[in-house]
Amino acid sequence: MAVRFAIGHFAQNDREFGVSIVAMNDEQQIVQLFEDGDRALIAVDVAELQRIYAEDYEQYDESGAASTKDDLIRKLTSGEIRFISMTSTGRRIRLLRDDVAIVHGSEDDVIEHGGQRFSVGYVYTDVVMKREGRWQIVGSQLARVA
Repeated sequence: MAVRFAIGHFAQNDREFGVSIVAMNDEQQIVQLFEDGDRALIAVDVAELQRIYAEDYEQYDESGAASTKDDLIRKLTSGEIRFISMTSTGRRIRLLRDDVAIVHGSEDDVIEHGGQRFSVGYVYTDVVMKREGRWQIVGSQLARVA
């Protein structure tokens, strides 16, 4: 997930673009959260995954099947699924409030599942919330790119 949401140049003041310095800082924190998440998924870093995904995290895949943070960690630690590489092909962060944002993005991943390695492209919508001063992913909806 290397593409970053960016404003073309720095504003003279926070009213030039209608965003505040705090909002820009939050966007940077969210970008970092997603970059850390990619590294944690590839490395199966359970401590980082615990930090990044909220306890009440839910994900719905392209078939509508639901899974939780515990399901994700179990699949990774058991080797049922393995992320070989993850490449962000786009990301847009929409801050809705000072503690809620929606992230629309796309990525190309190489994964291993059932002993086979393959490439898969996804678009996603994630909801992130700031809880106790830190951003966490609370929900995800995935769709495969045709």
